[in-house]
Amino acid sequence: MKVQMQSVQRYLQLGSGIVLLIYLLLHLINHALGIWSLDLAGHGLTLALRLWHSVPGTMALYGATCLHFALALRTLYERRHWALPPAEWIRLWAGLSLPLLLIRHAVATRLAASLYGFEPNYERVVISLLTSGTQGLQLALLAPGWVHGCLGLWFRLRHYPLARRMKPALLAIVALLPVLSAAGFIRMMRIIAAKSVILPALDPKLAAHQLALDAWRHNLVIIYVSLVVSAFIAGQLRNGLERRRLQKESLNS
Repeated sequence: MKVQMQSVQRYLQLGSGIVLLIYLLLHLINHALGIWSLDLAGHGLTLALRLWHSVPGTMALYGATCLHFALALRTLYERRHWALPPAEWIRLWAGLSLPLLLIRHAVATRLAASLYGFEPNYERVVISLLTSGTQGLQLALLAPGWVHGCLGLWFRLRHYPLARRMKPALLAIVALLPVLSAAGFIRMMRIIAAKSVILPALDPKLAAHQLALDAWRHNLVIIYVSLVVSAFIAGQLRNGLERRRLQKESLNS
C-alpha cells in the first residue's frame, strides 16, 4: 500500500510539475518575443492571458501550484536525511526560492487584475517595475522555476536512451531560452524607458491600491515561509523521536 501511495505521489508530482513547466516555458518564450518587437510580445501576452485566465487554465495552473507545493511540504516532512548530491541541492534551492519571487509578480498582476480590474500589458508591468526599482527581480523571477522544473523532468527522463542521446540539445535549450527571455525583457524596458525622458506615472488602479497589494504580498510571503519552516521542523522532530525509539528498542533487546 505504501509503495502504491509513493507511486501515485510521484505521478501527481510529475503531472503538476509539467503544468507549471509549460507555464514557465510560455512565459520565457513570450519575454523572448520582445527581442523582435514590443507589439509581438504584447500579442503573445494577450494569448497567454486568455489561456491562463480562462476557467480551465486557472484551474490547471492554480490546482497544479497547490498540489506541487503540498507534495513539496510532504517531501520536506518525510525526508530522513539531507546528504544530497549537488544537483538535488540546486533543485531544492530553485524550487523553494521560486515562490518568494513569484508572489510579488502574482500579486502585482493576477491579484491586481482579479480584485481591482488592473489589465496587465508589458508597458504597464514594465513601468511598475521601473517605478519600484524591481526590474532585476523580474529578470530573476523565472530562472529558479525553470532550473527546478528542468532538473525534475531530467531526473525522470535520464533513464531512457533517447533522452540521454538528446542531452546536448536539451542542455542548449535549457541554457539558451532564459538568456533570450532576459534579452527580450531588457529590450522592452529600454523601448518603454526611451519613449519619454520622464517615466510615465504608475497605473492609477495599481497606485490607488498599492498599500493593499503590499499587505497581500507580505502576508503571502509570511504564510509561505511559515509552512516551509514548519514542515522542516516537524520532520526533524519526527526523525529525532524515531531515533530515540530505535535506541530504546536496541537497549531493551
